[in-house]
Amino acid sequence: MGSIGFDNEAYLKHQAAGLMERAKAFGNKLYLEFGGKLMYDYHAARVLPGYDPNAKLRLLQSLGDKAEIILCVYAEDIERKKMRADFGISYDDDTLKLIDSLRSWSIHVCAVVITRFDGQPAALQFRNKLEARGITVKLHRAVPGYPSNLDLVVSKDGYGANDYVATTRPIVVVTGPGPGSGKLATCLTMLYHDRMAGRLAGYAKFETFPVWDLPLKHPINLAYEAATADLGDINMIDPFHLEAYEKIAVNYNRDVDAFPLLREIWARLSMDGECPYRSPTDMGVNCISAGIVDDAVCVEAAKQEVIRRYFRHLSDAVAKGASDKRPVEILERLMQQLGLHPEDRLVVQPAREAAHEASQRKTLEGVACGAAMQLKDGTVVQGKNSTSLHAAAAVVLNAVKYLAKIPASLHLLAPETVNSVRSMKQDILNGRYGSLNLDETLVALAICAATDANAAAALQQLAELRDCEMHLSHMLTPGDEAGLRRLGIRATNDPLFATAELFVDS
Repeated sequence: MGSIGFDNEAYLKHQAAGLMERAKAFGNKLYLEFGGKLMYDYHAARVLPGYDPNAKLRLLQSLGDKAEIILCVYAEDIERKKMRADFGISYDDDTLKLIDSLRSWSIHVCAVVITRFDGQPAALQFRNKLEARGITVKLHRAVPGYPSNLDLVVSKDGYGANDYVATTRPIVVVTGPGPGSGKLATCLTMLYHDRMAGRLAGYAKFETFPVWDLPLKHPINLAYEAATADLGDINMIDPFHLEAYEKIAVNYNRDVDAFPLLREIWARLSMDGECPYRSPTDMGVNCISAGIVDDAVCVEAAKQEVIRRYFRHLSDAVAKGASDKRPVEILERLMQQLGLHPEDRLVVQPAREAAHEASQRKTLEGVACGAAMQLKDGTVVQGKNSTSLHAAAAVVLNAVKYLAKIPASLHLLAPETVNSVRSMKQDILNGRYGSLNLDETLVALAICAATDANAAAALQQLAELRDCEMHLSHMLTPGDEAGLRRLGIRATNDPLFATAELFVDS
Protein backbone atom coordinates (compact mmCIF):
# COMPACT_ATOMS: atom_id res chain seq x y z
CA MET A 1 0.00 0.00 0.00
CA GLY A 2 1.00 3.62 -0.34
CA SER A 3 2.33 3.57 -3.92
CA ILE A 4 1.49 6.65 -5.98
CA GLY A 5 0.24 6.31 -9.55
CA PHE A 6 -1.15 9.79 -10.19
CA ASP A 7 0.28 13.34 -10.22
CA ASN A 8 -2.39 15.92 -9.36
CA GLU A 9 -0.33 18.95 -10.32
CA ALA A 10 0.41 17.68 -13.84
CA TYR A 11 -3.24 16.83 -14.31
CA LEU A 12 -4.57 20.16 -13.05
CA LYS A 13 -2.17 22.12 -15.27
CA HIS A 14 -3.29 20.30 -18.44
CA GLN A 15 -6.98 20.29 -17.49
CA ALA A 16 -7.19 24.01 -16.71
CA ALA A 17 -5.48 24.86 -20.00
CA GLY A 18 -7.86 22.57 -21.88
CA LEU A 19 -10.94 24.19 -20.38
CA MET A 20 -9.79 27.74 -21.12
CA GLU A 21 -8.90 26.79 -24.69
CA ARG A 22 -12.37 25.31 -25.22
CA ALA A 23 -14.07 28.40 -23.77
CA LYS A 24 -12.11 30.67 -26.12
CA ALA A 25 -13.34 28.60 -29.07
CA PHE A 26 -16.89 29.70 -28.23
CA GLY A 27 -16.36 33.37 -27.61
CA ASN A 28 -15.45 32.91 -23.96
CA LYS A 29 -18.79 31.40 -22.94
CA LEU A 30 -18.81 27.68 -22.23
CA TYR A 31 -21.48 25.63 -20.49
CA LEU A 32 -19.55 22.71 -19.08
CA GLU A 33 -21.52 19.64 -18.07
CA PHE A 34 -19.69 18.03 -15.14
CA GLY A 35 -20.22 14.28 -14.98
CA GLY A 36 -19.45 12.23 -11.89
CA LYS A 37 -18.88 13.72 -8.46
CA LEU A 38 -17.71 17.32 -8.23
CA MET A 39 -16.18 16.72 -4.81
CA TYR A 40 -15.19 13.72 -2.71
CA ASP A 41 -14.62 11.62 -5.83
CA TYR A 42 -13.47 8.55 -3.94
CA HIS A 43 -13.87 6.25 -6.93
CA ALA A 44 -11.22 8.23 -8.80
CA ALA A 45 -9.04 8.30 -5.69
CA ARG A 46 -9.27 4.51 -5.37
CA VAL A 47 -8.42 3.67 -8.99
CA LEU A 48 -5.80 6.44 -9.38
CA PRO A 49 -3.70 6.28 -6.18
CA GLY A 50 -2.53 9.80 -5.43
CA TYR A 51 -5.59 11.46 -6.99
CA ASP A 52 -7.02 14.15 -4.72
CA PRO A 53 -10.76 13.40 -4.19
CA ASN A 54 -11.29 17.17 -4.42
CA ALA A 55 -9.15 17.67 -7.53
CA LYS A 56 -12.13 19.10 -9.43
CA LEU A 57 -12.63 21.71 -6.72
CA ARG A 58 -8.95 22.58 -6.94
CA LEU A 59 -9.37 22.89 -10.70
CA LEU A 60 -12.28 25.31 -10.37
CA GLN A 61 -10.51 27.24 -7.63
CA SER A 62 -7.50 27.64 -9.92
CA LEU A 63 -9.78 29.22 -12.55
CA GLY A 64 -10.74 31.92 -10.02
CA ASP A 65 -13.24 34.46 -11.38
CA LYS A 66 -13.38 32.66 -14.73
CA ALA A 67 -15.79 29.97 -13.48
CA GLU A 68 -19.12 29.70 -11.67
CA ILE A 69 -21.56 26.89 -10.85
CA ILE A 70 -25.15 25.96 -11.64
CA LEU A 71 -26.39 23.05 -9.51
CA CYS A 72 -29.12 20.80 -10.92
CA VAL A 73 -31.38 18.57 -8.83
CA TYR A 74 -34.06 16.31 -10.29
CA ALA A 75 -37.41 17.14 -8.63
CA GLU A 76 -38.40 13.51 -8.24
CA ASP A 77 -35.12 12.73 -6.44
CA ILE A 78 -36.08 15.39 -3.89
CA GLU A 79 -39.61 14.02 -3.61
CA ARG A 80 -38.56 10.42 -2.92
CA LYS A 81 -35.58 11.37 -0.75
CA LYS A 82 -33.01 9.61 -2.93
CA MET A 83 -29.87 8.92 -0.90
CA ARG A 84 -26.21 9.38 -1.74
CA ALA A 85 -24.72 6.06 -0.62
CA ASP A 86 -21.23 7.23 0.30
CA PHE A 87 -22.51 9.90 2.72
CA GLY A 88 -25.86 8.45 3.74
CA ILE A 89 -27.67 11.76 3.07
CA SER A 90 -30.42 12.71 0.62
CA TYR A 91 -29.70 14.47 -2.67
CA ASP A 92 -31.36 17.71 -1.50
CA ASP A 93 -29.25 17.70 1.67
CA ASP A 94 -26.20 16.90 -0.45
CA THR A 95 -26.99 19.99 -2.53
CA LEU A 96 -26.94 22.14 0.62
CA LYS A 97 -23.70 20.51 1.72
CA LEU A 98 -22.22 21.06 -1.74
CA ILE A 99 -23.12 24.78 -1.71
CA ASP A 100 -21.46 25.20 1.69
CA SER A 101 -18.35 23.38 0.50
CA LEU A 102 -18.11 25.39 -2.73
CA ARG A 103 -18.40 28.62 -0.78
CA SER A 104 -15.61 27.48 1.55
CA TRP A 105 -13.44 27.03 -1.55
CA SER A 106 -14.43 30.53 -2.79
CA ILE A 107 -16.26 29.03 -5.78
CA HIS A 108 -19.36 30.96 -6.81
CA VAL A 109 -22.74 29.19 -7.08
CA CYS A 110 -24.99 31.39 -9.20
CA ALA A 111 -28.16 29.27 -9.04
CA VAL A 112 -29.85 25.96 -8.30
CA VAL A 113 -32.09 24.52 -11.02
CA ILE A 114 -34.78 22.02 -10.01
CA THR A 115 -35.25 19.97 -13.16
CA ARG A 116 -38.27 18.12 -14.57
CA PHE A 117 -40.44 19.91 -12.04
CA ASP A 118 -44.08 18.88 -12.03
CA GLY A 119 -45.49 20.39 -8.87
CA GLN A 120 -43.74 18.04 -6.40
CA PRO A 121 -44.43 19.43 -2.89
CA ALA A 122 -41.00 18.47 -1.53
CA ALA A 123 -39.32 20.26 -4.44
CA LEU A 124 -41.32 23.44 -3.74
CA GLN A 125 -40.39 23.23 -0.07
CA PHE A 126 -36.73 22.84 -1.06
CA ARG A 127 -36.97 25.90 -3.32
CA ASN A 128 -38.47 27.95 -0.50
CA LYS A 129 -35.70 26.83 1.86
CA LEU A 130 -33.00 27.90 -0.62
CA GLU A 131 -34.61 31.22 -1.52
CA ALA A 132 -34.98 32.05 2.17
CA ARG A 133 -31.19 31.80 2.36
CA GLY A 134 -30.69 34.11 -0.62
CA ILE A 135 -29.97 31.43 -3.25
CA THR A 136 -31.41 31.88 -6.74
CA VAL A 137 -33.64 28.93 -7.75
CA LYS A 138 -35.10 28.17 -11.16
CA LEU A 139 -37.75 25.56 -11.97
CA HIS A 140 -37.34 23.72 -15.28
CA ARG A 141 -40.19 21.53 -16.42
CA ALA A 142 -39.76 18.45 -18.58
CA VAL A 143 -39.71 19.47 -22.24
CA PRO A 144 -42.75 17.97 -23.99
CA GLY A 145 -41.85 15.41 -26.62
CA TYR A 146 -38.22 15.16 -25.49
CA PRO A 147 -36.14 13.93 -27.16
CA SER A 148 -37.85 12.87 -30.37
CA ASN A 149 -39.98 15.92 -31.22
CA LEU A 150 -37.13 18.31 -32.04
CA ASP A 151 -39.43 20.91 -33.60
CA LEU A 152 -41.00 21.33 -30.15
CA VAL A 153 -37.90 20.71 -28.06
CA VAL A 154 -35.86 23.41 -29.81
CA SER A 155 -38.52 26.11 -29.67
CA LYS A 156 -39.97 28.76 -27.38
CA ASP A 157 -42.36 26.11 -26.02
CA GLY A 158 -39.51 23.67 -25.35
CA TYR A 159 -36.16 24.89 -24.09
CA GLY A 160 -37.45 28.42 -24.44
CA ALA A 161 -40.16 27.80 -21.82
CA ASN A 162 -37.53 27.12 -19.15
CA ASP A 163 -36.09 30.00 -17.18
CA TYR A 164 -32.71 31.42 -18.14
CA VAL A 165 -30.03 31.67 -15.45
CA ALA A 166 -28.05 34.90 -15.64
CA THR A 167 -24.30 34.17 -15.58
CA THR A 168 -21.28 36.45 -15.84
CA ARG A 169 -18.21 34.24 -16.19
CA PRO A 170 -16.59 32.48 -19.18
CA ILE A 171 -16.99 28.93 -17.81
CA VAL A 172 -20.32 27.90 -16.32
CA VAL A 173 -20.05 24.48 -14.69
CA VAL A 174 -23.38 22.66 -14.68
CA THR A 175 -23.38 19.82 -12.19
CA GLY A 176 -25.57 17.94 -9.73
CA PRO A 177 -25.48 15.49 -6.83
CA GLY A 178 -25.97 12.41 -8.98
CA PRO A 179 -26.83 10.90 -12.38
CA GLY A 180 -30.05 11.93 -14.11
CA SER A 181 -30.08 15.37 -12.51
CA GLY A 182 -30.87 17.19 -15.77
CA LYS A 183 -27.45 18.71 -16.45
CA LEU A 184 -27.52 18.30 -20.23
CA ALA A 185 -31.03 19.73 -20.62
CA THR A 186 -30.00 22.70 -18.47
CA CYS A 187 -26.93 23.32 -20.64
CA LEU A 188 -29.01 23.16 -23.81
CA THR A 189 -31.66 25.45 -22.30
CA MET A 190 -28.96 28.02 -21.60
CA LEU A 191 -27.52 27.58 -25.08
CA TYR A 192 -30.96 28.08 -26.63
CA HIS A 193 -31.57 31.36 -24.78
CA ASP A 194 -28.11 32.66 -25.67
CA ARG A 195 -28.50 31.83 -29.35
CA MET A 196 -31.98 33.38 -29.50
CA ALA A 197 -30.46 36.55 -28.01
CA GLY A 198 -27.58 36.48 -30.53
CA ARG A 199 -24.94 35.63 -27.91
CA LEU A 200 -22.13 33.25 -28.85
CA ALA A 201 -21.81 30.30 -26.45
CA GLY A 202 -20.79 26.67 -26.50
CA TYR A 203 -21.20 23.36 -24.71
CA ALA A 204 -18.70 20.75 -23.61
CA LYS A 205 -18.65 17.75 -21.31
CA PHE A 206 -16.22 16.97 -18.54
CA GLU A 207 -16.11 13.42 -17.22
CA THR A 208 -13.18 11.61 -15.66
CA PHE A 209 -14.19 8.14 -16.86
CA PRO A 210 -13.96 6.28 -19.10
CA VAL A 211 -10.52 7.54 -20.09
CA TRP A 212 -10.82 8.17 -23.81
CA ASP A 213 -7.13 7.72 -24.65
CA LEU A 214 -6.57 4.50 -22.71
CA PRO A 215 -7.32 1.08 -24.27
CA LEU A 216 -10.93 -0.09 -24.18
CA LYS A 217 -10.15 -3.01 -21.85
CA HIS A 218 -7.68 -1.16 -19.64
CA PRO A 219 -8.51 -2.01 -15.98
CA ILE A 220 -9.17 1.70 -15.23
CA ASN A 221 -11.89 1.72 -17.88
CA LEU A 222 -13.26 -1.64 -16.73
CA ALA A 223 -13.39 -0.24 -13.17
CA TYR A 224 -15.68 2.48 -14.56
CA GLU A 225 -18.02 -0.22 -15.90
CA ALA A 226 -17.94 -1.79 -12.44
CA ALA A 227 -18.82 1.55 -10.83
CA THR A 228 -21.83 2.00 -13.14
CA ALA A 229 -23.02 -1.62 -13.17
CA ASP A 230 -26.40 -0.51 -11.78
CA LEU A 231 -26.75 1.90 -14.72
CA GLY A 232 -25.63 -0.66 -17.29
CA ASP A 233 -22.98 1.61 -18.82
CA ILE A 234 -20.79 -0.18 -21.36
CA ASN A 235 -17.49 1.17 -22.67
CA MET A 236 -17.07 1.07 -26.41
CA ILE A 237 -14.95 2.38 -29.25
CA ASP A 238 -16.45 5.69 -30.36
CA PRO A 239 -17.63 4.88 -33.92
CA PHE A 240 -18.08 8.56 -34.83
CA HIS A 241 -14.52 9.39 -33.78
CA LEU A 242 -13.12 6.42 -35.69
CA GLU A 243 -15.00 7.44 -38.84
CA ALA A 244 -14.09 11.12 -38.58
CA TYR A 245 -10.41 10.81 -37.66
CA GLU A 246 -9.48 7.14 -38.18
CA LYS A 247 -8.37 7.14 -34.55
CA ILE A 248 -9.55 4.92 -31.71
CA ALA A 249 -11.14 6.67 -28.73
CA VAL A 250 -13.06 5.14 -25.84
CA ASN A 251 -16.48 6.39 -24.83
CA TYR A 252 -19.54 4.78 -23.33
CA ASN A 253 -22.86 3.65 -24.74
CA ARG A 254 -25.10 6.44 -23.44
CA ASP A 255 -22.93 9.21 -24.91
CA VAL A 256 -22.53 7.38 -28.21
CA ASP A 257 -26.27 6.67 -28.44
CA ALA A 258 -27.17 10.28 -27.60
CA PHE A 259 -24.69 11.93 -29.97
CA PRO A 260 -26.78 11.94 -33.19
CA LEU A 261 -29.62 13.65 -31.33
CA LEU A 262 -27.32 16.14 -29.62
CA ARG A 263 -25.63 16.91 -32.94
CA GLU A 264 -29.02 17.65 -34.50
CA ILE A 265 -30.09 19.85 -31.58
CA TRP A 266 -26.82 21.78 -31.80
CA ALA A 267 -27.26 22.26 -35.54
CA ARG A 268 -30.71 23.77 -34.93
CA LEU A 269 -29.29 26.04 -32.22
CA SER A 270 -26.24 27.21 -34.16
CA MET A 271 -26.10 30.26 -36.35
CA ASP A 272 -24.56 28.37 -39.27
CA GLY A 273 -26.60 25.18 -38.92
CA GLU A 274 -23.51 23.09 -38.16
CA CYS A 275 -22.37 21.17 -35.09
CA PRO A 276 -18.69 21.84 -34.28
CA TYR A 277 -18.23 18.33 -32.89
CA ARG A 278 -17.71 15.29 -35.09
CA SER A 279 -17.90 12.74 -32.30
CA PRO A 280 -19.04 12.43 -28.66
CA THR A 281 -15.37 12.21 -27.70
CA ASP A 282 -14.86 15.62 -29.33
CA MET A 283 -17.37 17.07 -26.87
CA GLY A 284 -15.28 16.02 -23.90
CA VAL A 285 -12.48 17.98 -22.27
CA ASN A 286 -10.72 15.25 -20.34
CA CYS A 287 -6.98 15.34 -19.61
CA ILE A 288 -6.95 12.73 -16.82
CA SER A 289 -4.34 10.55 -18.52
CA ALA A 290 -1.85 13.45 -18.24
CA GLY A 291 -1.74 12.74 -14.50
CA ILE A 292 -1.06 8.99 -14.68
CA VAL A 293 2.60 8.52 -13.78
CA ASP A 294 2.66 4.81 -12.87
CA ASP A 295 0.34 2.68 -14.96
CA ALA A 296 1.13 -0.53 -13.06
CA VAL A 297 0.05 1.02 -9.74
CA CYS A 298 -3.20 2.26 -11.28
CA VAL A 299 -3.86 -1.10 -12.96
CA GLU A 300 -3.63 -2.93 -9.62
CA ALA A 301 -5.77 -0.30 -7.89
CA ALA A 302 -8.44 -0.58 -10.60
CA LYS A 303 -8.54 -4.36 -10.23
CA GLN A 304 -9.06 -4.01 -6.50
CA GLU A 305 -11.91 -1.56 -7.16
CA VAL A 306 -13.65 -4.15 -9.35
CA ILE A 307 -13.49 -6.66 -6.48
CA ARG A 308 -14.83 -4.08 -4.03
CA ARG A 309 -17.76 -3.34 -6.35
CA TYR A 310 -18.41 -7.07 -6.73
CA PHE A 311 -18.81 -7.51 -2.97
CA ARG A 312 -20.99 -4.41 -2.72
CA HIS A 313 -23.47 -5.54 -5.37
CA LEU A 314 -23.48 -9.10 -4.05
CA SER A 315 -24.43 -7.84 -0.59
CA ASP A 316 -27.01 -5.41 -1.98
CA ALA A 317 -28.67 -8.25 -3.87
CA VAL A 318 -28.96 -10.30 -0.68
CA ALA A 319 -29.74 -7.54 1.83
CA LYS A 320 -32.27 -5.68 -0.35
CA GLY A 321 -33.71 -8.72 -2.10
CA ALA A 322 -33.06 -7.07 -5.46
CA SER A 323 -34.78 -8.84 -8.33
CA ASP A 324 -32.37 -7.32 -10.85
CA LYS A 325 -29.33 -9.58 -10.87
CA ARG A 326 -27.63 -7.77 -13.77
CA PRO A 327 -25.21 -5.70 -11.66
CA VAL A 328 -23.84 -8.88 -10.05
CA GLU A 329 -23.65 -10.59 -13.44
CA ILE A 330 -21.79 -7.59 -14.89
CA LEU A 331 -19.30 -7.65 -12.01
CA GLU A 332 -18.78 -11.40 -12.41
CA ARG A 333 -18.05 -10.88 -16.11
CA LEU A 334 -15.55 -8.09 -15.35
CA MET A 335 -13.86 -10.26 -12.71
CA GLN A 336 -13.48 -13.02 -15.30
CA GLN A 337 -12.07 -10.63 -17.90
CA LEU A 338 -9.43 -9.47 -15.43
CA GLY A 339 -8.72 -12.96 -14.10
CA LEU A 340 -9.75 -11.96 -10.58
CA HIS A 341 -11.14 -13.92 -7.64
CA PRO A 342 -12.73 -12.52 -4.45
CA GLU A 343 -9.76 -13.77 -2.44
CA ASP A 344 -7.43 -11.53 -4.49
CA ARG A 345 -8.56 -8.87 -2.05
CA LEU A 346 -5.97 -9.55 0.64
CA VAL A 347 -8.22 -8.90 3.62
CA VAL A 348 -10.92 -11.38 2.58
CA GLN A 349 -9.38 -14.65 3.72
CA PRO A 350 -8.08 -13.28 7.07
CA ALA A 351 -11.58 -11.97 7.86
CA ARG A 352 -13.10 -15.37 7.18
CA GLU A 353 -10.43 -17.04 9.30
CA ALA A 354 -11.22 -14.65 12.17
CA ALA A 355 -14.91 -15.58 11.86
CA HIS A 356 -13.99 -19.27 12.06
CA GLU A 357 -11.95 -18.61 15.20
CA ALA A 358 -14.86 -16.70 16.72
CA SER A 359 -17.15 -19.65 16.04
CA GLN A 360 -15.10 -21.73 18.46
CA ARG A 361 -16.22 -19.51 21.34
CA LYS A 362 -19.29 -20.43 23.33
CA THR A 363 -20.34 -16.89 24.28
CA LEU A 364 -21.38 -14.71 21.33
CA GLU A 365 -24.18 -12.37 20.37
CA GLY A 366 -25.61 -13.49 17.06
CA VAL A 367 -23.39 -15.53 14.76
CA ALA A 368 -19.61 -15.59 14.69
CA CYS A 369 -18.21 -12.64 12.73
CA GLY A 370 -14.68 -11.75 11.73
CA ALA A 371 -12.96 -8.71 10.27
CA ALA A 372 -9.54 -7.93 8.86
CA MET A 373 -7.87 -4.62 8.00
CA GLN A 374 -4.75 -3.96 5.94
CA LEU A 375 -2.79 -1.01 7.31
CA LYS A 376 -0.69 1.32 5.20
CA ASP A 377 2.52 -0.57 5.99
CA GLY A 378 0.92 -3.77 4.65
CA THR A 379 0.24 -5.33 8.06
CA VAL A 380 -3.07 -7.20 8.30
CA VAL A 381 -4.88 -6.95 11.64
CA GLN A 382 -7.82 -9.19 12.59
CA GLY A 383 -10.80 -8.78 14.90
CA LYS A 384 -13.68 -10.96 16.11
CA ASN A 385 -17.07 -10.24 17.59
CA SER A 386 -17.81 -10.93 21.25
CA THR A 387 -20.38 -10.13 23.90
CA SER A 388 -18.62 -6.76 24.23
CA LEU A 389 -17.80 -5.66 20.68
CA HIS A 390 -18.82 -6.08 17.06
CA ALA A 391 -16.08 -7.47 14.81
CA ALA A 392 -15.71 -4.08 13.06
CA ALA A 393 -15.14 -2.40 16.43
CA ALA A 394 -12.67 -5.08 17.54
CA VAL A 395 -10.52 -4.80 14.42
CA VAL A 396 -10.38 -0.99 14.63
CA LEU A 397 -9.25 -1.15 18.26
CA ASN A 398 -6.65 -3.78 17.39
CA ALA A 399 -5.42 -1.63 14.50
CA VAL A 400 -4.93 1.51 16.59
CA LYS A 401 -3.24 -0.53 19.33
CA TYR A 402 -0.78 -1.80 16.74
CA LEU A 403 -0.14 1.70 15.39
CA ALA A 404 0.31 3.16 18.87
CA LYS A 405 2.60 0.24 19.87
CA ILE A 406 0.27 -0.79 22.67
CA PRO A 407 0.40 -4.49 23.69
CA ALA A 408 -2.42 -6.49 22.12
CA SER A 409 -3.39 -7.90 25.52
CA LEU A 410 -4.19 -4.44 26.92
CA HIS A 411 -7.84 -3.29 26.91
CA LEU A 412 -8.39 0.25 25.63
CA LEU A 413 -11.96 0.50 26.89
CA ALA A 414 -12.53 0.47 30.65
CA PRO A 415 -14.74 -2.51 31.59
CA GLU A 416 -17.08 -0.24 33.53
CA THR A 417 -17.59 1.94 30.43
CA VAL A 418 -18.40 -1.08 28.25
CA ASN A 419 -20.74 -2.52 30.89
CA SER A 420 -22.51 0.82 31.27
CA VAL A 421 -23.19 1.04 27.52
CA ARG A 422 -24.31 -2.59 27.42
CA SER A 423 -26.68 -2.01 30.31
CA MET A 424 -28.13 1.07 28.65
CA LYS A 425 -28.71 -0.74 25.35
CA GLN A 426 -30.36 -3.78 26.92
CA ASP A 427 -31.91 -2.70 30.21
CA ILE A 428 -32.95 0.86 29.41
CA LEU A 429 -33.40 0.91 25.63
CA ASN A 430 -34.70 -2.68 25.56
CA GLY A 431 -32.29 -3.78 22.86
CA ARG A 432 -31.75 -7.46 22.23
CA TYR A 433 -27.97 -7.15 21.89
CA GLY A 434 -25.61 -5.21 24.13
CA SER A 435 -22.30 -5.45 22.28
CA LEU A 436 -20.91 -2.13 21.06
CA ASN A 437 -20.96 -1.34 17.37
CA LEU A 438 -18.14 0.69 15.85
CA ASP A 439 -19.87 4.06 16.21
CA GLU A 440 -20.50 3.43 19.91
CA THR A 441 -16.97 2.13 20.36
CA LEU A 442 -15.45 5.33 18.97
CA VAL A 443 -17.42 7.38 21.50
CA ALA A 444 -16.39 5.03 24.31
CA LEU A 445 -12.74 5.30 23.25
CA ALA A 446 -12.93 9.10 23.35
CA ILE A 447 -14.42 8.96 26.86
CA CYS A 448 -11.73 6.58 28.10
CA ALA A 449 -9.02 8.74 26.51
CA ALA A 450 -9.77 11.48 29.04
CA THR A 451 -8.34 9.37 31.88
CA ASP A 452 -6.23 6.67 30.21
CA ALA A 453 -2.95 7.41 28.40
CA ASN A 454 -3.13 4.30 26.23
CA ALA A 455 -6.65 5.12 25.06
CA ALA A 456 -5.53 8.69 24.32
CA ALA A 457 -2.56 7.42 22.28
CA ALA A 458 -4.80 5.01 20.37
CA LEU A 459 -7.35 7.76 19.70
CA GLN A 460 -4.68 9.81 17.92
CA GLN A 461 -4.07 6.93 15.49
CA LEU A 462 -7.62 6.82 14.12
CA ALA A 463 -6.75 9.27 11.35
CA GLU A 464 -4.15 6.77 10.08
CA LEU A 465 -6.94 4.33 9.21
CA ARG A 466 -8.34 6.51 6.40
CA ASP A 467 -8.20 4.69 3.06
CA CYS A 468 -7.18 1.41 4.70
CA GLU A 469 -8.79 -1.75 3.33
CA MET A 470 -11.15 -3.86 5.46
CA HIS A 471 -13.29 -6.93 4.91
CA LEU A 472 -15.92 -8.45 7.18
CA SER A 473 -17.30 -11.95 7.08
CA HIS A 474 -20.86 -10.65 7.49
CA MET A 475 -22.93 -7.66 6.46
CA LEU A 476 -22.54 -4.41 8.35
CA THR A 477 -25.00 -3.11 10.89
CA PRO A 478 -25.98 0.59 10.57
CA GLY A 479 -23.76 1.56 13.52
CA ASP A 480 -20.74 -0.19 12.04
CA GLU A 481 -21.37 1.33 8.60
CA ALA A 482 -21.63 4.84 10.05
CA GLY A 483 -18.37 4.44 11.96
CA LEU A 484 -16.49 3.11 8.95
CA ARG A 485 -17.78 5.98 6.81
CA ARG A 486 -16.56 8.54 9.32
CA LEU A 487 -13.14 6.90 9.54
CA GLY A 488 -12.85 6.71 5.75
CA ILE A 489 -12.11 2.97 5.75
CA ARG A 490 -12.68 1.09 2.49
CA ALA A 491 -14.82 -1.80 3.71
CA THR A 492 -16.35 -4.77 1.94
CA ASN A 493 -18.20 -7.76 3.33
CA ASP A 494 -19.45 -11.21 2.50
CA PRO A 495 -23.19 -11.42 1.74
CA LEU A 496 -24.11 -13.09 5.03
CA PHE A 497 -26.36 -11.76 7.79
CA ALA A 498 -24.72 -11.18 11.18
CA THR A 499 -27.82 -12.19 13.15
CA ALA A 500 -30.98 -14.21 12.65
CA GLU A 501 -32.99 -11.05 13.36
CA LEU A 502 -34.90 -9.62 10.38
CA PHE A 503 -34.52 -6.03 11.67
CA VAL A 504 -31.20 -4.75 12.99
CA ASP A 505 -31.01 -1.14 14.20
CA SER A 506 -27.43 -0.94 15.50
